[in-house]
Amino acid sequence: MAEGLDLEDRWRLGRRMETSGGEVAYEVFGEGPAVVLVHGTPSRSYIWRNIVPALAERHSVYAYDLLGYGESEKGEGQDVSMAFQARLLKELVGVWGLDSPGIVGHDIGGGIVLGAHLVEGVQFDRIALLDCVTLSPWLSQANSSTWHIAEHRETYATMPENLFEAVFAAYLEESGTHLGEKEFEAFLAQWRGEEGQRAFVRQAAQLEERHTAEIEPRLDSIEVPVQVIWGEADTWLDPAQADRLHEVILGSRLKKVKGAGHFVMEDAPEEVARELASFFFADGQTSF
Repeated sequence: MAEGLDLEDRWRLGRRMETSGGEVAYEVFGEGPAVVLVHGTPSRSYIWRNIVPALAERHSVYAYDLLGYGESEKGEGQDVSMAFQARLLKELVGVWGLDSPGIVGHDIGGGIVLGAHLVEGVQFDRIALLDCVTLSPWLSQANSSTWHIAEHRETYATMPENLFEAVFAAYLEESGTHLGEKEFEAFLAQWRGEEGQRAFVRQAAQLEERHTAEIEPRLDSIEVPVQVIWGEADTWLDPAQADRLHEVILGSRLKKVKGAGHFVMEDAPEEVARELASFFFADGQTSF
């Protein structure tokens, strides 16, 4: 772990940047070759707090909140789809001046990373995919609640806060990961209040399989090292998808984490940090 870098109880993003979609909150930890961390839904960059210290020992680690999430800008009419987030990731990498950084994507963050690479043409040195939204059918499999939210947007956006919290708790419980009270509050805080609830509904309503449809046929063209990590107890995305992803991305490396649910870095932070550090610290390795 990078000396003195303990982020468990004091995670914050101290930097802001204006983008074509709105203001994005981010932070940079450590020094060295760049690695960018891309979270998924309905989480935020906080989910990387136990991963950053291990990577920051030898890397500059860029963590940011997706547009419409966490501390980044939220607003009516925002495009927060995976396709737009992939274009925004391209913009961020360019503004940050990063040349072929390493990249990690979890959940829809994995689909965003692959969209940036395979559709938007962003070059990455290495790609790590954690419980990744990519292979169809992922939306119908992932969470039945998502469909219900999309069909009843105004109801979810305006329901009393205590009821919304109960719904959100049940929604997360379906993931196979049991969050502690502190972690649950960190996930929920960004969605509190009318603005937050509307932002939650907005991102759920924009989850569409068509945004990964153009990625899937190109997966076998990836030429950089890829690490796939998956929780064996993921009940949002069947671990069989990890095997399929490993097969189609030639030369990729696969690690299934026993007992871990969809939020694999919450269930097994030390194991995931160790796997990622091993992957990104490797020197010149191009196949597995």
